[in-house]
Amino acid sequence: MSDLRQSFITFFTSLRVTVVLLALSIILIFVATLDQVNLGIWAVQEKYFRTFFVLWDIKGFPVPVFPGGYFIGGLLLVNLVASHVYRFKFAWKKSGIQLTHAGLIVLLVGELLTGLWQEEYQLRLDEGQSRNYSESYLFNELAVIDATDADWDQVVAIPEKQLKTGRDPIQHERLPFRIATRAYYPNAAVQLREELGNQSAPAPATRDIGARLAIIPMPMTYKQNERNLPAAVIELLGPNNVSLGTWVVSTMLVQPQTFDYAGRTFRIAMRFERTYKPYSVTLLDFTHDRYLGTEIPKNFASKVRLHSEDGTTDREVLIYMNNPLRYDGLTFYQAGFDNNDRTTILQVVRNPSWLLPYIACILMGLGLTVQFGIHLFAFVSKRRASA
Repeated sequence: MSDLRQSFITFFTSLRVTVVLLALSIILIFVATLDQVNLGIWAVQEKYFRTFFVLWDIKGFPVPVFPGGYFIGGLLLVNLVASHVYRFKFAWKKSGIQLTHAGLIVLLVGELLTGLWQEEYQLRLDEGQSRNYSESYLFNELAVIDATDADWDQVVAIPEKQLKTGRDPIQHERLPFRIATRAYYPNAAVQLREELGNQSAPAPATRDIGARLAIIPMPMTYKQNERNLPAAVIELLGPNNVSLGTWVVSTMLVQPQTFDYAGRTFRIAMRFERTYKPYSVTLLDFTHDRYLGTEIPKNFASKVRLHSEDGTTDREVLIYMNNPLRYDGLTFYQAGFDNNDRTTILQVVRNPSWLLPYIACILMGLGLTVQFGIHLFAFVSKRRASA
């Protein structure tokens, strides 16, 4: 047992393992950089860095072909910690190296926690508009809303991944029917069939606007400034699998579709995934300054009002470049604008580990400075002694 333990210690504290892992990370970064042209930055992060293995689709089966960022980074973290515990002995002459390695460990842990915990959303506001939720840029959901009560809505949000075909019908305790996916398109455009001139083609759905629509599948996009707009054909099933009809749902359809069933009024819509908060943000004014005589943006800023439901917070804040709003663990950045400068786009980020990279950089910078100072002092001392 002791021999096996010693073998593990020897392996995980080996300098050769460190060199191999660093070489693998260089290859991973190089390949991911090349593939970013095809996939974009978000998909590259998920495919290469926030995974244990890089998967290739071979005849419909995902096959691991290379270690991913979590695998390489995890082994590097274990290698560094094990080396500190079993190989490195603390001494003043090595204190700079110890600080540098500690900073690298904090940096690896920070990147892991960022990949696990970080959330990014967008908040679009027209002037005078208030919202108590932000929307995801990458993920979507099917919202089934019980609007029977005039004072409040009961919302059941179903993640987009559950709408893919081949799955069993979705059953939720708050819904008197089940939802079955009859067709799913990860990126598609919808258009009125009379505008396309093919009204004789069979309609994809039987209810509401879906009876007049045509679904046009589109190739998936991975560009950072573009997004996929999914669409699906869903069928609602009552007791004994009695069909209530089929609907076309798409993020391109702005207005929800309404229907009545079992004495209740429902609205159904495919929308960008939302996260609700106990406070609202109101856009009071948006300003967009340009350099004189050009259309080049000089500065754009949003004057917003932050109001909480319990009344403890009610204040006005100016958000502009490099001056975000920090509140409730979230950071609101000025990201863009739209609609002839009447709409602001705020990026909403939650990253509980945002301080760790700064701490890591301070530790590594301090460690390198200390180590350089130690060697410089020793060198000067030797020169004086020889003189």
